[in-house]
Amino acid sequence: MALNLSQKHEVVAEVAAVAAKAHSLVAVEYAGVTVEQMTAMRKKARETGVYLKVVKNTLATRAVAGTEFECTQDQLTGPLLYAFSVEEPGSAGRLIKEFAKGNDKLKTKVVSIGGKAYPPAHLDVLASLPTRDQALSMFLSTLVEPATRVARALKAIAEKQEAAA
Repeated sequence: MALNLSQKHEVVAEVAAVAAKAHSLVAVEYAGVTVEQMTAMRKKARETGVYLKVVKNTLATRAVAGTEFECTQDQLTGPLLYAFSVEEPGSAGRLIKEFAKGNDKLKTKVVSIGGKAYPPAHLDVLASLPTRDQALSMFLSTLVEPATRVARALKAIAEKQEAAA
């Protein structure tokens, strides 16, 4: 179904709004993916804070202009599915990686994060980024570790003094 000019403007505005606040982008070739597989992927995307959209590349190119994903414009060719991580940087990577395991027709075209475009091999790197909760847990353990060491050292000194007395 062809879009008229006002519908194209709406699509560009919608994708641009998402791109402006997204953490990462994964563009994927989806030719050969069944409707059931795409529906399952969309459901999982909604649950994990990933914005999925199939958009004409000319509209996608206009939508990412002026965002940190502008660096991907030259690589947006062929029929692509765009996955933007809205909540956590690695969520789009994890989603695409999970569904690519069960479907060899799903091929990563470009990965972008932090204003840089990366080759498809970087999907694993993006997917391995910690979730927000994991990152907070790692940060907290880093903060607590020195205090724990001091407490253990003080306890050892106190036990040594008690044993000597």
